Amino acid sequence: MTADKFYKEQIMLLQQQHKKLLIKKSYFGWLRFGIILFIAAAFYFLWSFGWMYISASVIALLFIFIQIIYRDLKNNKSIAHTIQLLSINELEVAALQHNFYNFNNGASYAPKDHFYANDIDIFGHASLFQYLNRTVSEMGSARLANWLLNPASIAEINSRQEAVKELRLKKEWGQHLQAFGKENPIRLTTMERLQFWLYEPDIFSAFKHWQWLRYVLPFISISISIGAIFSLIPLNIFYATMLVMAIVAFPQEKKIGTLHNQLSKMVAELQTLSDSIRLIEEQEFTSPLLLQMKHEFQEKQIHTSTRIKQLQKILDRLDLRFNLVLVLPMNLLLLWNLQQALDLEKWKKENHTNVIKWFDALGIFEALESFAVLHFNNPSWVFPVLKDDHFFIEANDMGHPLIAQTKRVNNFLKIDNKAFIMLVTGSNMAGKSTYLRSTGINVVLAMAGSPVCAGSFTLSPVQLISSMRIADNLEESTSTFYAELKKLKTIIDKVNKNEKVFILLDEILRGTNSLDRHTGSKALIKQLIKQEAAAIIATHDIDLADMQQTYPANMYNFHFDVQVNNEELYFDYILKPGVCTSLNASILMKKIGIEIDENGDS
Repeated sequence: MTADKFYKEQIMLLQQQHKKLLIKKSYFGWLRFGIILFIAAAFYFLWSFGWMYISASVIALLFIFIQIIYRDLKNNKSIAHTIQLLSINELEVAALQHNFYNFNNGASYAPKDHFYANDIDIFGHASLFQYLNRTVSEMGSARLANWLLNPASIAEINSRQEAVKELRLKKEWGQHLQAFGKENPIRLTTMERLQFWLYEPDIFSAFKHWQWLRYVLPFISISISIGAIFSLIPLNIFYATMLVMAIVAFPQEKKIGTLHNQLSKMVAELQTLSDSIRLIEEQEFTSPLLLQMKHEFQEKQIHTSTRIKQLQKILDRLDLRFNLVLVLPMNLLLLWNLQQALDLEKWKKENHTNVIKWFDALGIFEALESFAVLHFNNPSWVFPVLKDDHFFIEANDMGHPLIAQTKRVNNFLKIDNKAFIMLVTGSNMAGKSTYLRSTGINVVLAMAGSPVCAGSFTLSPVQLISSMRIADNLEESTSTFYAELKKLKTIIDKVNKNEKVFILLDEILRGTNSLDRHTGSKALIKQLIKQEAAAIIATHDIDLADMQQTYPANMYNFHFDVQVNNEELYFDYILKPGVCTSLNASILMKKIGIEIDENGDS
């Protein structure tokens, strides 16, 4: 089944399911109304039979009423989940039409200075991150961004590839994971607040006697209260007992309030975390990475989802401290707020070593699911084959993922030597920069463990580094030329250290005059060859192609050309061997009104 057909069938099924759930919701509403009428009728018809019959009937009806409310709440949750699933499938249908702009673009993860991120559109509008991203939590987004910014090892890449292949076959499961996450997205601040609390010293449990006082004092308080109700104990003893309980309970309120403020407003996100982890716990996996991540939730006998549910319930109970009607009697009789604070510290003691692992593991699942969606939506894409030897890269039918398939032109690539310079010449707009970005973006995908936009792709693990988009920096008083020199220095330093890098350069030294640019470019190419570096260099400087005669084993010329017919330009965007001989700048200048004579002088 094609991705488009799958998503559209899911939309149809989910719409039907949504209608049934809405009918069910209406049904529950009428049932609740009916039970209220039955309760009123019980008073009317059973009044003559006495309170015994009325009480029994009302209690039975209230029990049914509570069950209906419980089922209605569960149904409402199913409605919300179904709406999220519908949204997910509708977004995927749009993404298949190359409208992927509703996904988070990851602009907040864009580094100020990076080896390649700004050159090849990793973050921002219409970026690779936005095209890939199906994460819903901030941990998942941060994990995906990290994978795109930092190349993985061969072992890591192979394990991710295997996991992605398995997740691709669990499409509906993956959508449920997304849907749970979208209902109340988990923020990094929630994880950080929990982490901060986990490493704080215990406040309440530090007083060891609470281990028995928390049970003995409520027992005494309740016993004396019952005795006072039935006139078995004098009221002055009851009042004295309540005073003692107040003296014990209320001095703790300031500390409890601080703790509650620290952990409040995260219950909804804990629900998301619990639901997501439960989904993972219930799913069978075979690939080692997925099994390893699932194991993070199964280190102890009690499931992680249950442990998180326990924390959620404690915080729910602690929220009763804001209930002005219940807070006084609950504290005087049960030391309610103190009980919850002690339960929180007990939970912390049992789980503090695992909590951050839970967040991290869920983030990894979401990042892998992003690659799995990419794999499902693009079945013609391939997983790269990795080679140990440095340096080798070969691709057939390689295209740019961010160009729609209907407009994309695929090309080849092959570099089989670490001392290899691929010089690409060509006219303006012929495709040189796009070719470099196609290469770079697919290398990034390959080194992250993702499928790539190619018919075949073989690569030696490598650190990509590029210099393509150079801009001045007013804040640092840096000119464009100096900014490019800084980037080139980074490249040269790595090359001189014999680091395993793959270099992409677009128009070297564009910020200076043509003579200096030509001289500097030649010197850089010589140094790259001398230090056995692999690079693709795109340039308008055709004279640089003559260097192949001096370095026949280390340098090859390729080009993109343009066809001119009646001063109209036609591009095929196909990479060809040799040097470009067709230029189009004069024609373009004429089109905007610059008068150029037959000799090319203006």
